[in-house]
Amino acid sequence: MAGEQMGVLNALDVAKTQLYHFTAIVIAGMGFFTDAYDLFCISLVTKLLGRIYYTDLAKEKPGTLPPNVAAAVNGVAFVGTLTGQLFFGWLGDKMGRKRVYGLTLLVMVICSVASGLSFSKDAKAVMATLCFFRFWLGFGIGGDYPLSATIMSEYANKKTRGAFIAAVFAMQGFGILGGGIVALIVSGAFKAKYDVPSYIDDRAGSLVSQADYVWRIILMFGAVPAAVTYYWRMKMPETARYTALVAKNAQQAAADMSKVLQVELEADVEKVEKLSESKNSFGLFSKQFAKRHGLHLVGTTTTWFLLDIAFYSQNLFQKDIFSAIGWIPAANTMNAIEEVFRIARAQTLIALCSTVPGYWFTVFFIDIMGRFAIQLMGFFFMTVFMFALAIPYHHWTLKGNHIGFVIMYSLTFFFANFGPNATTFVVPAEIFPARLRSTCHGISAAAGKAGAIVGAFGFLYAAQDKDPSKTEAGYPPGIGIKNALIMLGVINFFGMAFTFLVPESKGKSLEELTGENEDGPNEPATATARTVPLYSI
Repeated sequence: MAGEQMGVLNALDVAKTQLYHFTAIVIAGMGFFTDAYDLFCISLVTKLLGRIYYTDLAKEKPGTLPPNVAAAVNGVAFVGTLTGQLFFGWLGDKMGRKRVYGLTLLVMVICSVASGLSFSKDAKAVMATLCFFRFWLGFGIGGDYPLSATIMSEYANKKTRGAFIAAVFAMQGFGILGGGIVALIVSGAFKAKYDVPSYIDDRAGSLVSQADYVWRIILMFGAVPAAVTYYWRMKMPETARYTALVAKNAQQAAADMSKVLQVELEADVEKVEKLSESKNSFGLFSKQFAKRHGLHLVGTTTTWFLLDIAFYSQNLFQKDIFSAIGWIPAANTMNAIEEVFRIARAQTLIALCSTVPGYWFTVFFIDIMGRFAIQLMGFFFMTVFMFALAIPYHHWTLKGNHIGFVIMYSLTFFFANFGPNATTFVVPAEIFPARLRSTCHGISAAAGKAGAIVGAFGFLYAAQDKDPSKTEAGYPPGIGIKNALIMLGVINFFGMAFTFLVPESKGKSLEELTGENEDGPNEPATATARTVPLYSI
């Protein structure tokens, strides 16, 4: 039987948008700004690392990272992130959101700084040090996913909860943009100071020793926003839903939220005692969980996994597109610092024109359209644009057609962010019980990072040309960019299909979705937590 909602939780559900909502968005969002900065800034400096540590002056082209080193440098942070999502997601449910929240930031600050250091000038030592600390950096980043999403969902009111959680995630767009801007500033300053010739004109002279500082400064800057946010994270009270529903401390929950909401709230001690005696305390591996939330977890994990294969694979194609339209000239026509500047400029433009707007379209429309409609729409248009790029791929490679290719390519990023890249983050923070919310979000997010690993490693090789003479140095022949794009289109289509397993959570309280305000054994939430049909959107 359904019981009355606790007073403190009802007060949060119906609260008008206040300053504390925006404070929570900024505090949690700055963590995501740092996450995105740290994860994506590595793509700005990998070519520089190749020039510094793997250039053979006897060759006509500057050095590049060997395939195994490139895969490790690009992918090791994803492995760390996956591990951190599972570990901190579980820990957030066991110890509380707040107690674990500051720890993730400390790990990120220390490892951001350490990523820019090395124990030797030897290439192997530098790469080994970089990979070691980027793994642990990813581990800290991983904790931010379930904790930030859970904290924001548990603080928000039910009317604008989707927008608040999406706004936290939207800070990723500013993190990607921030990485490009920092790289532009750093490389621009060094470029002005050391105006050296291109590699083709002077092989040795094109790489000044000071270029080694460029990548270190860019990576280490990621510690700044994380360090600034630490104090404010420690000032946040524990969420009332964890305190009341998991820790079973009604008085503390009422006291904490009275300060936050600036109203006097009574402690619902009797209701907490009733809920603690009910049969709704099933665990993650129980039959009750499988019956009530099993398909939901399958839906959140599969859609996030499929999305991240496509989303992170797309990032690997950027260098080909940048070169095709002339944003990045041939490597041997530039010096090392100029190449960083050109790559950063291109990434900044893509982020400014498609990535950032996509995130904020989700923020503005998610509580109007609903999560299901936005996710289905995003996957649909990602599928359409990917096939539109892949099937006539030869046409797009011809002179004069590059701009059209870039516009459609940018639209796939736009609909990824105004679509599943945001909703896969929002929904797992809403549809699972408080005692398992952080854990289930961590599992869903870890499935996403498994997809990112497939994208980072698999498509790095798959996109190589079928002709062995046209592959990048050290890589075996692949299936070519056209076929790789077709595969991404198919993956997006499956993402659209699995979206039908994900429930609509718009406008409902968290306890209504999970049945946690019910006194007795509950039935599967078919009426309150099923996917809305298209005609009702």
